[in-house]
Amino acid sequence: MQRKVNIAEKFSQIPEIEKPHIVAEVNDFQVKLSKLKGPFVWHHHQNEDELFLIVKGQLRMKFRDGDVILNEGEMIVVPHGVEHCPEADEETHVVLFERNTTLNTGNVRNEKTVEKLERL
Repeated sequence: MQRKVNIAEKFSQIPEIEKPHIVAEVNDFQVKLSKLKGPFVWHHHQNEDELFLIVKGQLRMKFRDGDVILNEGEMIVVPHGVEHCPEADEETHVVLFERNTTLNTGNVRNEKTVEKLERL
C-alpha cells in the first residue's frame, strides 16, 4: 500500500537543527527534511547535484560569486562541484532531494557532518 507523507507533521518530529532525516526514497535518491538556522559550512559535492525546496522561512544560498535568496515555495538546484553555503537567519524548513550517497557536508567532515541519517 502507498503511504502519504504529511510534511508539516514530519518537520514537527525533528528536534535538531542541521540534522537531515529521510522521509522517502525514489530510485537511488532520498527525499530529506532538514531544519536550518545560522550559517552552515562552505562545501561542494563532487558527483551529486542537490535540490533545496523551501517549505518555511527563508534561505540564503551563498555562492562564491554571489548569493541567492530563497523564500517559501521556491527551490534551487546546486550543481555538483559548485561550492556553496546555506544560511538561514531564522529557523527554515527545507526539503532536499539528493542521491542516497550524498553527505550533508559534501567534501568537508566536521561537527555538522551526519554520517547515518535517521528515517521518519
